[in-house]
Amino acid sequence: MARPKSDDKRDAILAAATSVFAEGGLSAPTSAISKAAGIAEGTLFTYFPTKDDLLNALYRQIKLELAEVLMSGFARKKDVRCKLQHIWDAYVKWGVANPARRKMLAQLLVSGKLTKETKAVGAAPFAEVEVMAREAIAQGTIRDFPLEFITAIMEALTQATIELIAANPSNAAKYRTSGFEALWNGLTKT
Repeated sequence: MARPKSDDKRDAILAAATSVFAEGGLSAPTSAISKAAGIAEGTLFTYFPTKDDLLNALYRQIKLELAEVLMSGFARKKDVRCKLQHIWDAYVKWGVANPARRKMLAQLLVSGKLTKETKAVGAAPFAEVEVMAREAIAQGTIRDFPLEFITAIMEALTQATIELIAANPSNAAKYRTSGFEALWNGLTKT
């Protein structure tokens, strides 16, 4: 009879995969992940039958963690600017605190390895943010840009802000505020 799978081993595999892939890219061998997790390589495939399964599980884990961070304390009764600033601040703080996870997320997004189901699981917790953006566009609060363009602008500005903070932590508050102002001014009608 096969032993039951351990959540601790699964978590160790995902943590090791984050480190190995962040450092060596998605082409890093699974043997390096097994070694970093302190398990036999066959054990990795007991938990994740293929490398793509591992990548999809890793994406889902990171997106759900990020959603929890961003949506915790989300100011539902506030105006769009306050809501967006909450998301901005939380995302920048998370990105600074989790450089390997941020790097992994960026790699996974362009990998071509994510299934439609995985993308849907990753997007679901952010449905409220999408509704907020659509309403803000309909009300004329923010420009009528395609949502994917708004997301790309925010992603680029957050990455720049995070990199600046990582290079010069003493200016973290200034960079975070300046980054948000650049985002808000770019999205609003003047």
